[in-house]
Amino acid sequence: MAPTTSDASASTLSMKLLVDTKAQRVLYAEASKDVVDFLFSLLTLPVGTVVKILSKGAMAGSVGNLYGSVEKLDETYVRSAGVKSALLSPTGGCAGKLLQLPEAPQPPRTQLYRCDRHNYSQCYDIMSRSSGYPCQQRYCGGKMTVPVQIVGPTTGSGDDEAATAGFVQGVVTYTVMDDLKVAPTSTISGITLLINTFGITDIGTLREKIVQLGYDEGLEILRVALQSKTVLTDVFLGKKRKA
Repeated sequence: MAPTTSDASASTLSMKLLVDTKAQRVLYAEASKDVVDFLFSLLTLPVGTVVKILSKGAMAGSVGNLYGSVEKLDETYVRSAGVKSALLSPTGGCAGKLLQLPEAPQPPRTQLYRCDRHNYSQCYDIMSRSSGYPCQQRYCGGKMTVPVQIVGPTTGSGDDEAATAGFVQGVVTYTVMDDLKVAPTSTISGITLLINTFGITDIGTLREKIVQLGYDEGLEILRVALQSKTVLTDVFLGKKRKA
């Protein structure tokens, strides 16, 4: 579900684009830590989550067809409702913390059980996800009914850290290329890019453009990044290029 207008505006970021007005293309953008954190967070999204938030019709290629196939299969063919949910709404991904994109559900804490008799030392080494399952120690005869207390976080420390602090340091500004290559910004590298990479000889054709990066733009960047090498141009100058 999309956020309300107030939620979206509260999570809006901005980027400064350097635009070649003659060629109508974005050369590169200057971006803050929060913008780069969002871009990198797209790498953490499972494919199923990407299809779900973009919709099947927006997907290039055939992945959307796979998603639609799972949607149409009923309990006669899918092993369980849990399996179907795992395919249509896979867990994982950090993008939900940024720009208020739909957040993937967190997996429930798994309950494990051990033997109720533990007549043999090997019984302590066996656990089951289902209560009442027979103990697998050959001569025991007990059942796995004693709940085991699970301690510690349910996700890795790296996931927790990324969700709260992002991915990159905030001490510098970053350069984001049109094809989403990211690197720390420096004055020398910017000049080198203009001359050597883009062949710019007339700086009079260059304009700076501040753009907002909110919920809609975030989804569009995700969609375009799956099929284009000119993401920033397509997202922020797309309509102007077609005119």
